[in-house]
Amino acid sequence: MKKILLLLVTILSFSAYAQEDAWVYFNDKPNAQTFLNNPLSMLSQRSLDRRAAQNIPLDIQDVPIHQPYIDQVTAAAGITVLAKSRWLNCLHVRGTAASIYALASIPGVNHLDFANASLNVRLPQPAVSQPINKTMETLVAFNYGNSFNQIHMMNGDLLHQQNFTGSGKVIAVLDAGFPGVNTLAPFARLRNNNAILGGYDFVNKNANFFSGDSHGMMVLSTMGGYVDTQLVGTAPDAQYYLYITEDVNSENPVEESNWVEAAEMADYVGADVITSSLGYFGFDNTNYGHTYADMTGNKAFGSRGANIAYTRGMVVVASAGNEGATTEPHVGVPAEANNVLAIGAVRSNRNIASFSSIGPSFDGRIKPDLMAQGQASVLSTTSGSVGTANGTSFSGPILAGMIATFWSAVPSLTNQEVVDYVKHSADRFASPNNQYGYGIPDFSAALNSALAVASATKNDFTVYPNPASTSISIQLPPTTEEAVVSIYTSLGQLVQQAAVNVASTAVSIEQLPTGIYVYQIRSGAFSQSGKLIKN
Repeated sequence: MKKILLLLVTILSFSAYAQEDAWVYFNDKPNAQTFLNNPLSMLSQRSLDRRAAQNIPLDIQDVPIHQPYIDQVTAAAGITVLAKSRWLNCLHVRGTAASIYALASIPGVNHLDFANASLNVRLPQPAVSQPINKTMETLVAFNYGNSFNQIHMMNGDLLHQQNFTGSGKVIAVLDAGFPGVNTLAPFARLRNNNAILGGYDFVNKNANFFSGDSHGMMVLSTMGGYVDTQLVGTAPDAQYYLYITEDVNSENPVEESNWVEAAEMADYVGADVITSSLGYFGFDNTNYGHTYADMTGNKAFGSRGANIAYTRGMVVVASAGNEGATTEPHVGVPAEANNVLAIGAVRSNRNIASFSSIGPSFDGRIKPDLMAQGQASVLSTTSGSVGTANGTSFSGPILAGMIATFWSAVPSLTNQEVVDYVKHSADRFASPNNQYGYGIPDFSAALNSALAVASATKNDFTVYPNPASTSISIQLPPTTEEAVVSIYTSLGQLVQQAAVNVASTAVSIEQLPTGIYVYQIRSGAFSQSGKLIKN
């Protein structure tokens, strides 16, 4: 007992002077209804459209943090606010332990959560594993070649041949930096097509996202790069937002907070896919690190945010990690999250790369989920030439680009349906394991399955006109005599319901405010949904 007390005194004494990181969680969002009544005050129209198409209602997690709460914390002595999350209703702060403890007395604060867990329970904690390189140990080898194998391995070239190249889909890339994307030749096609929609540097808090470490630039090139006869990305006609969340000069949990904040921004702008070649396990301060026991799918801050991103209708892809040959070989945060596709790496011959991190998660789930080529991946170098590099940093975005391309071919699918079709197409789906997960997907097979199902369940009702101003008409199939039409707001609120039959097919919408709605038509066991625009 005396030894424990001495350790406790030492920790508290040190913490009185050292700078600590912590999350400050709030009780509520007092003005939530005001925002929910005005969705465009929280999210872009494209984001609302994505949710309407998937019948995902808005909820309290979409509402911004109550600004007076932020102001009170910002004004507190010795406190610096580094990041914020509306989804988790919290701020990431830095200060002395004493100054952070003092925040508990601020009205509206629910609880504090120190990155150093010992400061939460006021007892010494066991040592955690050593830091892991979050940028996935990129190993550059400038060998020229072409990118056919990394696409053909997944039959992605067959989708390209059908003119499915990611058009209409938006990918948010969360990484360490994107220098050269505004100047280098492999990105000229993206620039000429105005496919870089924007971005932000969450590390330095400015809009100069063509900066930072070149890792993100190389990642982007595997999806959107184009050099005739040398490099074709997996989603060359998708559009991109570029977010810097990684500070390569340090290993600190604020980067998880930056990641979540960037994911929230991706939701705001209406991104369809988030891809991230970053992983978190240990940090410079070993008191902040995760352990394998934390890899339960929804415990780590970054994993919790990634799971919420999925509930907003996005597909979240993360590199599994390059620690397969180390003493801690398991998939880290956020790839280990329940609703994130963790992507491992294989060589050109489809065999696993020795560095690729493995599963299972601590609670026994299959991880990684899928595999793609991550050894000798073809990409843009820092000089703008085409070379190769190794790492799950590249297998992740190669597959993420293919997901966007697949989704562009069948845009009516929900994010869960996209994930299901892709997983089911993988070569080890029937017998997944801890090295390959479900294996390498076959996107041609996934597309054929999706189109076959769509044909078999073809909508038999036609809604016209759409957009409409005063009324809509429902064309019933010959085998149907009557149906019920329900109209919902983007929040999921039922605003109108009417019966139609062969003698009366018109439904008045004149009383509805201008906006985007979701209609649902039911007849017996059959149900059809879609988007309705009221002018």
